[in-house]
Amino acid sequence: MEEAYIKTPLGITKLTGDATGLSSITVLNSEEPITPIIPEVLEDAVYQLNEYFEGKRNSFDLALNPTGTDFQQRVWKLLLEIPYGKTVSYLALSKKLGDVKAIRAVAGANGKNPLWIVVPCHRVIGSDGSLTGYAGGLSRKKWLLEHESPVKQQSLF
Repeated sequence: MEEAYIKTPLGITKLTGDATGLSSITVLNSEEPITPIIPEVLEDAVYQLNEYFEGKRNSFDLALNPTGTDFQQRVWKLLLEIPYGKTVSYLALSKKLGDVKAIRAVAGANGKNPLWIVVPCHRVIGSDGSLTGYAGGLSRKKWLLEHESPVKQQSLF
């Protein structure tokens, strides 16, 4: 398994993966040295993430290989269907899975998503529009949703 640490607007981000695909993307709450030479198996992921943060990319084309239960994998697959700049509720996701009562399990699977940003768990919100839970912190979730928003707040000065 290869790994790389890159600088992003959200903080130092750790990527791990191998020839079968990207296994995890995690924004850290600590400082780590930036990887000077990106491993070849992670180059495309780093390139696409940089484009995303520069506002030049709104979807990813990467081989993904996250580890999780069958249920988690199903939830993560649904997350990939949420369009850039849009949000859905945990309730809507559980309905899409065919079990409205699975809302807590869906929220739990969402919280265990190891591929932040690429598998857009930040696009899932509460039924009332609230920014409920995010493993990376609500400030990062808010930043990502604002970054993807088609309506940009302009400065008055």
